[in-house]
Amino acid sequence: MVDESVELLAHDTGESSTTQRESPGPAAATEAVLADMLAGLLGVEQVPADSHFFEELGADSLVMAHFCARVRKHADLPSVSMREIYRHPTVRGLAAALTETAEPSSEAAPKAPAPVALPALPEPVGTPRHLLCGTLQVLFFLGYAYVVALIATTGAEWTAAGHGLADTYIRSVVFGGGGFLALCVLPVLGKWLIVGRWKPQQIRIWSLAYFRFWCVKTLIRMNPLILFVGSPLYSLYLRALGARIGRGVTVLSRHLPVCTDLLAIGDGSVIRKDSYLSCYRAHAGVIQTGPVTLGKGVFVGEVTVLDIGVSMGDGAQLAHASSLHRGQSVPDGERWHGSPAQPGAGADFMAVPAADCGGARKAAYSLSQLLMAITLYVPGFVGGVALLVDVVPQFGALLDPGPVALSSWTFYADALAASLVFFFGAALLGLLLVVTLPRLLNLLVEPDTVYPLYGFRYGVHRTIGLMTNRRFYRTLFGDSSAIVHYLRRLGYDLSEVEQTGSNFGTEVKHENPYLSSVGSGTMVADGLSIMNAEYSATSFRVTRVSIGAHNFLGNHIAYPAQGRTGENCLLATKVMVPLDGEVRENVGLLGSPSFEIPRTVLRDSRFDDLKSGEEFRARLTAKNRHNAVTMGLHLLMRWLFFFGVALIASIAADLYDLHPAYGVAVVALANVVTLAFTAGYLVLAERAATGFRGLRPLYCSIYDEAFWRHERYWKVTAASLFVMFFNGTPLKSVMWRLMGVRIGKRVYDDGCFLPERSLTTIGDDCTLNEGTVVQCHSQEDGTFKSDRITLGARCTLGVGALVHYGVTMHDGAELAPDSFLMKGEEMPPQARWGGNPAREMAEAVPVPQTAAREDVRGGVPACGSTLIGRE
Repeated sequence: MVDESVELLAHDTGESSTTQRESPGPAAATEAVLADMLAGLLGVEQVPADSHFFEELGADSLVMAHFCARVRKHADLPSVSMREIYRHPTVRGLAAALTETAEPSSEAAPKAPAPVALPALPEPVGTPRHLLCGTLQVLFFLGYAYVVALIATTGAEWTAAGHGLADTYIRSVVFGGGGFLALCVLPVLGKWLIVGRWKPQQIRIWSLAYFRFWCVKTLIRMNPLILFVGSPLYSLYLRALGARIGRGVTVLSRHLPVCTDLLAIGDGSVIRKDSYLSCYRAHAGVIQTGPVTLGKGVFVGEVTVLDIGVSMGDGAQLAHASSLHRGQSVPDGERWHGSPAQPGAGADFMAVPAADCGGARKAAYSLSQLLMAITLYVPGFVGGVALLVDVVPQFGALLDPGPVALSSWTFYADALAASLVFFFGAALLGLLLVVTLPRLLNLLVEPDTVYPLYGFRYGVHRTIGLMTNRRFYRTLFGDSSAIVHYLRRLGYDLSEVEQTGSNFGTEVKHENPYLSSVGSGTMVADGLSIMNAEYSATSFRVTRVSIGAHNFLGNHIAYPAQGRTGENCLLATKVMVPLDGEVRENVGLLGSPSFEIPRTVLRDSRFDDLKSGEEFRARLTAKNRHNAVTMGLHLLMRWLFFFGVALIASIAADLYDLHPAYGVAVVALANVVTLAFTAGYLVLAERAATGFRGLRPLYCSIYDEAFWRHERYWKVTAASLFVMFFNGTPLKSVMWRLMGVRIGKRVYDDGCFLPERSLTTIGDDCTLNEGTVVQCHSQEDGTFKSDRITLGARCTLGVGALVHYGVTMHDGAELAPDSFLMKGEEMPPQARWGGNPAREMAEAVPVPQTAAREDVRGGVPACGSTLIGRE
């Protein structure tokens, strides 16, 4: 019930709508206040109580997000979320729902997991410790570069001393095998020497203990064995790092766990790709480590997040696009879905029949992978370089330039010519290969046929996915009319294409392009993952995935073969595609688990007149011309970067010949200079793409030149992904600042991506976890919108969380893992939100007391003297 203060407020606001006269009781006062607030946002005198927010009043989700923020600030009104807005899309319905009961409904906010005792948080680390940690990280990189240079130069000299082709090949195999083994063993040894065995604890970020944590994380994620994801070798690597991995476990995710001693996976479990189970998280200035325990026969879906302190019983399943928050536990045999997960997932994700997959098959598959790497890939690289030396004279001149090469213009002319031949030749040859060889390999894998894992056809299936998901070509052709032709050549069934010039973004991936169908008139934003493969612990099969016609798919959507959506659907960002029930058509879907929303609203129809007729054809032609120039600029920028790196390598080779005594130092220095050059290139590309002024918020049609320029910005700055190399270091914030982000002091960034840097503001001491995205734009059908995002001081973004445009997070706000904070939302200070879409968590999390000790033990069992101790 609403108290008397609300009724008094209604009299103060006046009768801005007819609701007060028509609805007696407490709901009338709430109606009046809500109607008055909404009228102010819409710029009208009054709002009829029974008018639909979206269909009749012309509001959109951004307007309603601002409306929710105003309601939350009103002390006499209950909190309201976007889920409730969509469920009750009129003032009268919303007021009735808010006054129906004093108890919050289960739909209003997700239940927080069972309370977990949290140790005390430490005092924030000051700037001197922050700088000290950064300095140590730079020294670590220099030392690692020197060790790699020492191994590379020693091996290269020994290989080059071979006599004849056969001797050189044998030496390259021996050196390649030895170097590969060393790079595989070094991270394992480093982990056990530096930290020993991981245990639950807290580590203050930027402390010396954190530096040791970062060293181990960097070493294990630079291990070449990470390239063997989906192989028994990958599970063997996890066991070597201390993880308890059962028999027959299949791990397909490249997000390698870090605190591996805290990870336990039972026999016969399947972990799908793009899932996070790192056994640590960053929170409010500390690294918190904790266990992740999975029983036997567990299934973890694609694009999932497992926070620390979670467990799944035997036979439990977690659906795609779901997450387990700290303290959650899935009982034996249950299927959960959503973010945070809840019971009710009906589909069986382990429905593929079992197949014969014994130990001999696994051993043979693993051995064949190692032999291919050692006897083919490494010698092939060496042989390819030798072939280039023979075919391209300029390339040979670079490797044997002579004593005065650096002062001769011919040296640089040769470098220019060689880089042109190599870059564009490799691009054309690679394009030819990806549209031909996988098509031939696909003849060996029949759809809807069960095959055992780790056999010949499994290898063919993995090779098809690897070859046809090349980021270079997706980035080049995406966001243009050329992308549909490229995808068709890959094998996509696109029916009769209705060309828009933006049918697909630059991030579209699949497991088998020849079994991927997209209906006519459908538009896809970035981040679509088409799941053509199904797995059990011993088998797999590929099957067709069909996406209906005239759909719009937002960002970061994993679409499975069993998806129950038809034609004319809007699939919102991070939505969970439904796998049961009736086929959804002519609706929108939002959230995880998903619920229905309007397919479109009046505001999104503002530019419909540009979607057909002569005006459309003229603008599409102009857009194609603009995009063609953009593609040329993208290639130019990528080549310039390649030329710069090649020139550094050539100069290093010349200096190596002139001063052999300093050869190792020269190669190590070249690695450092390459990193510095990459950083400068990223900053220059960013500043040039924005005209040295920064981006501005937009609301326009995709056929407006302002949007084309924004597409050009994305493509010219595509190499900004290289900034992820600086994850977990103070240099990441320095890079963001140089690239236009308004960023505060001591920000911890463990892997956040910012598509629009100059529209983002991040306050002091913020904590940004791995896999987070702060996205200042949205494209819905033919409309593009972008706006600023502001994170206040000491905010935390959980693993895999996404923040949409127009959002403000006030000081101390925390967004839970895998959450989706919708456009226009405003999080109050110290608030804790979670879910998809995000709303206030039902149970508040107590703020721990500040710890006085520097060792950050906080009453939690310490890992060992090698990691946690007094500093």
